[in-house]
Amino acid sequence: MKILIAGANGHLGRRFIESFGSEHDLIALVRSPAAAEVLFALPCQVAIVAYGDVQQMSRLADGAEVLINLTGIIKATKSNPYQKAHEETAAALVATCQRAGVPRILTLGICGSDLGSQNACFASRAKAESIQLQGLPGSTVLRVPMVLGEGDYASRALLGNARKRFALTFRAESLEQPIYAGDVIKALGILLTHPFPGVLELGGPESVSRRALIHLCAQANGDRPPWVISLPVGLGYLIAGFFEVVMGSPPVTRAMLELLDHDDQIESETAAQLNLTLTPLAELLRRIGEPT
Repeated sequence: MKILIAGANGHLGRRFIESFGSEHDLIALVRSPAAAEVLFALPCQVAIVAYGDVQQMSRLADGAEVLINLTGIIKATKSNPYQKAHEETAAALVATCQRAGVPRILTLGICGSDLGSQNACFASRAKAESIQLQGLPGSTVLRVPMVLGEGDYASRALLGNARKRFALTFRAESLEQPIYAGDVIKALGILLTHPFPGVLELGGPESVSRRALIHLCAQANGDRPPWVISLPVGLGYLIAGFFEVVMGSPPVTRAMLELLDHDDQIESETAAQLNLTLTPLAELLRRIGEPT
């Protein structure tokens, strides 16, 4: 099967290529030489394109059966606002597929996306989903919460907190429902050959507080659980707002904090629909703590 992958240079894109590159004809679409460089050793073809260049992408897409969309951001910048990163990219990918005769897009989304959301990222993500589902009705959006996998940024941050004596976090009672990166890749693989048009939500097997997640991570890796100090999330918004005023490219924004503070308590039949056995939370946390 010929498959195009947009946003292939991220952690999940690389895992997907490692898992399925020997089975399928994969073409990884990236926007820069630096992004392409991390893929050269993997079993795929690499094409450097501008996501707005529908003509070039449609030539690459000729004969493909599906386009996988792994693009997206949680922090907008002046040069890359949410609308450009999500809606404009989605529209270009749909136009590419329509022009090349690719019947569907398989998109990885985030839980909490909603057209009516007051959060700019969630609303933008939902608009991008609608563009894809309306443009190619056979498409699928797979929404996931926090994804944890060996060596990724989120896992390193969690492990860093779990290994401290005192761990600072905003609103420690916020609910997290992490899912193992390997399970997300398996789900995408299943959806390649067993399409489920529409929106699916796939959470991890347990929803726990952020405080409990830090403690469980420490225990899973033989460390003493730290004292978790919960800071009011309003303080985070105040700091982020200050950064937005004084910095052209702040390290954190209010919209980003709102997204990260979203309570995840997903109850769906997606795992059963896909006949997918989810990795238990304790095993997930043990795996991310192993040397890579």
